[in-house]
Amino acid sequence: MSEELHPADAERIDAVPDVLDDEDSLTEAFRAHVVEAIEARDVEALKAIAHDLHEADMGSLLEALDGEERRRLIELLGADFDFLALTEVDETVRVQLLHGLSPGTVAQGLRALDSDDAVYILEDLAEDDVSAILERMPAPERVALQRSLDYPEESAGRRMQSAFIAVPPFWTVGRTIDYMRETEDLPDTFYEVFVVDPAYRLVGSVPLNRLLRSRRPVLMTAVKTEQLQVVQASDDQEDVARMFERYNLVSAPVVDESGRLVGVITIDDVVDVIQEEADEDLRALAGVGSDEELSDSVGYTARSRLPWLMINLGTAFIASSIISLFEGTIEKMVALAVLMPIVASVGGNAGTQTMTVAVRALATRDLSSHNARRVVTREVMVGLFNGVVLACLLGLIAWAWFASIDLGLVISAALILNMVSAGLFGILIPIIISRLKLDPAVASGVFVSMVTDVVGFFAFLGLAALWFRWP
Repeated sequence: MSEELHPADAERIDAVPDVLDDEDSLTEAFRAHVVEAIEARDVEALKAIAHDLHEADMGSLLEALDGEERRRLIELLGADFDFLALTEVDETVRVQLLHGLSPGTVAQGLRALDSDDAVYILEDLAEDDVSAILERMPAPERVALQRSLDYPEESAGRRMQSAFIAVPPFWTVGRTIDYMRETEDLPDTFYEVFVVDPAYRLVGSVPLNRLLRSRRPVLMTAVKTEQLQVVQASDDQEDVARMFERYNLVSAPVVDESGRLVGVITIDDVVDVIQEEADEDLRALAGVGSDEELSDSVGYTARSRLPWLMINLGTAFIASSIISLFEGTIEKMVALAVLMPIVASVGGNAGTQTMTVAVRALATRDLSSHNARRVVTREVMVGLFNGVVLACLLGLIAWAWFASIDLGLVISAALILNMVSAGLFGILIPIIISRLKLDPAVASGVFVSMVTDVVGFFAFLGLAALWFRWP
């Protein structure tokens, strides 16, 4: 992108409406201004707008435009379009945009990006599309991107930046500084210089603050730090993010199976991983596909949600079968039909609270075999305490509503039992699913709801049948 603007372009920028509103959302006035420039094919106006537009705001703009407007905007901007904006849009929008551009245009745009950002854009495309784009890149860049794409999805190899600064052990501090000053082809952002042996195996690293404070004649090996936190290229990205959080890292070297330095992961990549993993867990708890985006079609969204809804339908029949066992009891007292959803609903919410805490604790490794018994006991006691409080309130309401103290006592006892059950199974179910090497975020919700419904209905109707001596 150009660094300086013509005075006329500066005047155009001054006339552009505000990009964001008070809630950091794209303003309709700005969108309309851009659409008007696209329809008029006013290239200079669009370049003036895009000059100082952050890639995140450009991403928001692309999502606010329709498909044809997006394609025309990129074509009109030409070399002034920053492909980094494609990392800020939904996967569906990104894939549609890339399909609408020629492989040569995409290849040229990706060449200006760091390798980790280029890989992030390419990894959602079909292999044939990726090959067509890579074929139009110079051999060194093509090989570096292909190597990263060969690593498993959601691995450190996919997240790493292949551009880094590595020097041999016999270099001095002065020579290293001169090298960085004189070499143009360096990473845009870096925090440390790596020291490697002739086989490119990692020897250590020198943080920039230590490098700049050291005397020029000192050898790099004399000021290097032993690299305690090293990432394997095959490591899961969630494990890498956890390591960054645990050790307060800003960057970390990535090595292959032979110990050779192949890349570096920086904190900006880890922040993206943390957000993605949190979004994935949140969707999974609700039975929503981890790759579902707001821009997805109705058909795709419906298909991705249907399987867990069908499982939920099956578990609902189990709860209904419990009710059918007490048809005679319900016929003798209609109030039971009025009150029994309350017991199941409150228990279900309590189970969801416990399950959410458990799933998050398992994801962050805060819940383990060492503290599982204590945490389970705590959740059961929390369920008992809240159950007693809510049971007193619900018992009084039922007594006043139906003029029956016996009914108030029955529903109070049933609620306490269901709340204790919610606390127990709300944490046991995620733990058991995790022990089975499955994702507790995906499956826990349906089964916790089933348990609280079954226990709630059975406890309330069963206690009512016993208390009132009904068959």
